[in-house]
Amino acid sequence: MTTYDIGSGSLHLRVPPVAHSNTDAGCNATILEAAVSEPKPIPAANRLLAALPHKERRNFIDQMQRVQVSYGEILYEPGERIDYVYFPNDSIVSLLTVVDQHHALEVGLVGREGMVGVPLALEFTCSPVRALVQGTGTAMRMKAAPFLRAFRQSHALQRELHHYTYALMAQITQTAACNRFHVVEARLARWLLMTHDRMQTNPFQLTQEFLSQMLGVRRVGVTKAARTLQKKGLISYSRGNITILERAGLESASCSCYDIVKDMHESA
Repeated sequence: MTTYDIGSGSLHLRVPPVAHSNTDAGCNATILEAAVSEPKPIPAANRLLAALPHKERRNFIDQMQRVQVSYGEILYEPGERIDYVYFPNDSIVSLLTVVDQHHALEVGLVGREGMVGVPLALEFTCSPVRALVQGTGTAMRMKAAPFLRAFRQSHALQRELHHYTYALMAQITQTAACNRFHVVEARLARWLLMTHDRMQTNPFQLTQEFLSQMLGVRRVGVTKAARTLQKKGLISYSRGNITILERAGLESASCSCYDIVKDMHESA
């Protein structure tokens, strides 16, 4: 069999032996088979992008940049114009509400399951929260104008973002209730589990100061809660490096908010 490559597929030419016959000499024919391979799927670490149909995902990703985002980097502040949307791959972004210009409390967490810049999908161009990179990694970044054009044209993208927006709203409201009613130890366990789900790495680095800002408690409260989880053998915590030692035990130590939010994202 002779093979000729044509574009993204290949053309296979098969010529069977010619049978010599006085009565059927003209009945022999060349059999031509064209086998065009299916286009390979475009890998997407971000679950929201991966859910799009192949052709739309290809067109969408072609308009994006793969960027590195670093721990502590602010993508935008409250009231700032959203110039880019971000689809995290292995990075994590905290959404914080800012009070009195210097107090901040985390209300949402975005990783590979979603997008940073959801207000654009609701036709709002300014951010209501501070978007702060919590875990260093990569993300797919897209300018606001082409994102809006693609969003308005793609029913699949609209569907996925509507589902994700609903799950994110549920996460924000559940986090608000959790911060009000649950003890620091259970909240810290929930937060570590959510972070671990999105980063999928162990260990990860988080300072006490950062954790106190995320949970809205004093550093001494974070220290006490971390020591309690460490004494139970659930985590190892040293110099800002946290390792989850016993995942099932940490889930038991967490409040019910973890399962509620997780189920909401998985069903969205």
